[in-house]
Amino acid sequence: MSVPTPRPARLVVLVSGGGSNLAALLEATRDPGYGAQVIAVGADREGTGGVDLAKAAGLATFVERLGDHASREEWDAALTAQVAAHEPDLVVSAGFLKLCGPRFLERFGGRYINTHNALLPAFPGIHGPRDALAYGVRLAGATLFFVDAGVDTGAIVAQVAVPVLDDDDVATLTERIKVAERAQLVEQVGRLAREGWRIEGRRVMVGPAR
Repeated sequence: MSVPTPRPARLVVLVSGGGSNLAALLEATRDPGYGAQVIAVGADREGTGGVDLAKAAGLATFVERLGDHASREEWDAALTAQVAAHEPDLVVSAGFLKLCGPRFLERFGGRYINTHNALLPAFPGIHGPRDALAYGVRLAGATLFFVDAGVDTGAIVAQVAVPVLDDDDVATLTERIKVAERAQLVEQVGRLAREGWRIEGRRVMVGPAR
């Protein structure tokens, strides 16, 4: 559970690639009314555009490579420590391609969000748009959710629908979903930061308890 605070919410953003979602978040946080600020950006590999973008913006950055640790458990502990050092209110997966482990989820459960390019619970996993096309659905989309120990199974914050066009292929559908997904991420992170949230079973309730 989280409640809104007078100060902007502190965001740690995790990336694995170019950082287009991070760029959108940074642009949004330029508005003092947005309610959140990115305080650090972490990655699971060297040379990511997302980390370069963060450095250019004067933000703290870190890289925690799985291959630098003897086990996935050690990597999970190291990643947890890196993120915890920045005392985030919310951790945002913005194209982070590693599954975080039990220690991370124990520390940041209910505060770690991810976005998936399908309308969950349909089509979890790494091929959401491909699987949606293969099934023949007429609506695809994106889901923002709090991460739990399952694969794309956490409590849902928000969803946005994207119509599937007759001439869509995986590339065109994926690109249109990305646009809607990015806008939803920016909107909902700001909403969570400004209004607070709580998780009741599988429902995410935004705003103070009534």
